[in-house]
Amino acid sequence: MSNEVRDPLLPDRNFISSLQSLADSLQNRVKELEEENAKLSSRLSSCCCRKIEEACDRVVVDCNGLLAERKESKTGGNGTAKKKVVEKISGSNTRTINHHCKRYVALKIMYFGKRFYGFASEAQMDPTIESEIFSAFEKTRLLVGDKKELQYSRCGRTDKGVSSVGQVIALLLRSSLKETDASNENSEEIVFKEQHEQEIDYVGVLNRVLPDDIRVLGWCPVPVGFSARFSCLSREYKYFFWRENLNFLAMEEAGKKFLGEHDFRNFCKMDAVNVHNYKRNITLFEICPSDVRYDGNQLLAFKIKGSAFLWHQVRCMVAVLLMIGQGLESPDVIDTLLDTEKTPRKPQYTMAPELPLVLHSCEFESIKFICSADAGLALRMHLANQCRNYQLQAAIFNDALLSCLPISSGQRSLKGTTKKKASHVPLMSRPTEPSYEERRLKLNSKTFGLSKSS
Repeated sequence: MSNEVRDPLLPDRNFISSLQSLADSLQNRVKELEEENAKLSSRLSSCCCRKIEEACDRVVVDCNGLLAERKESKTGGNGTAKKKVVEKISGSNTRTINHHCKRYVALKIMYFGKRFYGFASEAQMDPTIESEIFSAFEKTRLLVGDKKELQYSRCGRTDKGVSSVGQVIALLLRSSLKETDASNENSEEIVFKEQHEQEIDYVGVLNRVLPDDIRVLGWCPVPVGFSARFSCLSREYKYFFWRENLNFLAMEEAGKKFLGEHDFRNFCKMDAVNVHNYKRNITLFEICPSDVRYDGNQLLAFKIKGSAFLWHQVRCMVAVLLMIGQGLESPDVIDTLLDTEKTPRKPQYTMAPELPLVLHSCEFESIKFICSADAGLALRMHLANQCRNYQLQAAIFNDALLSCLPISSGQRSLKGTTKKKASHVPLMSRPTEPSYEERRLKLNSKTFGLSKSS
């Protein structure tokens, strides 16, 4: 009678027994993998071999896979125990990364800024160039340690829509060299040709994961005291524009007035909170022709070089130069705006659009960027392909433009059409912004009011 009661339960007991046996087997395998992972981590702490690192990664993946199987096979399993095992595995992997050799390097970067909210990621707007670059660092596992320990610096904070072919950043990255001095204090003595050849191909590795509109152009080992911002000797910008009917000679005459050290508070967006010195030194001003033409119109560029620039300085300079080129202002207006005693308050005017502005180059002492032959070839092929893609887009837009025009024998060409010009108010007759002194007085009064109320 007792057998008849127990018989229906025998298959369940057998099933539970088989599950328990499978769970024990998986648990033993996890312990074996943990021991293997610990051995590999120990070996990797004294060796920078990539093959060992990859083997360690496979062990971590296998462990995670087996833990997932264990969860499926054993109902009512201990989730807390599993979490601790996973944390232990990922922790050992992090320690492995932190044992890598590292070196302080500078990277030269280009980007097409149209779709980005500027370079810096502090504005909490995405995407930014900086966020994309750090995402690439994480994907390629080039970062060593916490972000605060990277000694990161950047040469310039270009604004939304602005491009660059010469931006420079510096930070600590993982190195494949066993005896690399992380501080690079004597970089000229320790960096040899064979070290460059044996080093990680930073350009090639990063460019394989970066989006099409961002590329690393080269890298260079630098001493730890190097700052991409403060070690920069000069920055050069280009601003592209169509020649059209602009007075080339008048713009050139006006642009030469910028040369030398001047107070550019009337040619920038004033930041009275953080900036108190508005003097900047312009060392070069040129108008450069290019081979690009459209409908008989030639593309030109202002080339402006200086030690440093104020917020929106180049775009404000260009805006006034284009007014002069259109015959709306005299070249002498530059002298008037640079004389801050005579003109302490900036006239209100719209700065030039951001899209044609390019950070062209950043100059440093004893910095020579390098790139492997393979990475250089891939880079050139990519950039040439991007040029062809944009030319195809231009051809499509041009075809659409021709298609929308009526076909008639008396139709005037596009060059013959004239746009109705808006009435121009001379700069010196316009409403003005508060002066620097007025802004500071307002800020100080607010600060005094807050301190008094508290």
